[in-house]
Amino acid sequence: MSLLDEKELNEVVHDISMKFFGKPFRDKAIYNYRLRTTGGRYLPVKRTIELNPKYTAEFNDNEVIGIIKHELCHYHLHIEGKGFKHGDKDFKELLKATGSPRHCSPLPSAKNRFKYIYKCADCGHSYKRVRRVDLKKYRCGKCGGKLVLNASLNNG
Repeated sequence: MSLLDEKELNEVVHDISMKFFGKPFRDKAIYNYRLRTTGGRYLPVKRTIELNPKYTAEFNDNEVIGIIKHELCHYHLHIEGKGFKHGDKDFKELLKATGSPRHCSPLPSAKNRFKYIYKCADCGHSYKRVRRVDLKKYRCGKCGGKLVLNASLNNG
């Protein structure tokens, strides 16, 4: 799905709302270029769905439709006065009923952000970290064993 203008985006969100929820989307959907780690978000105060344009550019249509369906679950439950937050039972049931994803896939730029991989010398459990870890200070969270630097990745 290519980057749509605001009118086309609202039409797509309305169509998805009618197809999967049987209810109209009467508010606003926009792109938010400041979103970094999420595919979209719903703002209950403004009743607005914000989508990350990077997901539209880098992923296939199914991923983008999944993000829109997820945000529409928040939207419709909020309007109906039901639990619309991630931990609410109503939200989880509506996600399942509409086939909406609980989380979106990470962006390709976020997949390679870990620079260090540590491994427990005893149980072999591995830990990915962005920053270096003081091996004298930290131990394995599973068994309490000693950590060793397994790989140092240079991502630039």
